[in-house]
Amino acid sequence: MREHSESGVIALVTDKIMKKLKNLTAAILAFSTLTAPLAALAADQKPESKAKPYPLKTCVVSGEKLGEMGKPYVYIHEGREIQFCCKDCVKDFKKNPAKYIKKIDQAAAKAKKSNG
Repeated sequence: MREHSESGVIALVTDKIMKKLKNLTAAILAFSTLTAPLAALAADQKPESKAKPYPLKTCVVSGEKLGEMGKPYVYIHEGREIQFCCKDCVKDFKKNPAKYIKKIDQAAAKAKKSNG
């Protein structure tokens, strides 16, 4: 008789655990379904609006005129917008960003002197 009651207790405990897991799974699914549109909205926000604009008409890495190889690739580096002729140039930029930032600053200063 005791064996029969032990298996009944195990079944009861297992049933309670399964119900809790079912509720937890439903809550996680509901939460992720509700937050997915918010994550997509955040991804659509353009960080370029806050970034310092890119002052050059050429790719800082290759020297190519922006737009000749299609739409320029925009990358934000430490709050600055950097435009490249292609994604491959971003890889080169990331190897030595200080070198290219210096180049951008020098070209911008030169342009500012000639305009003002």
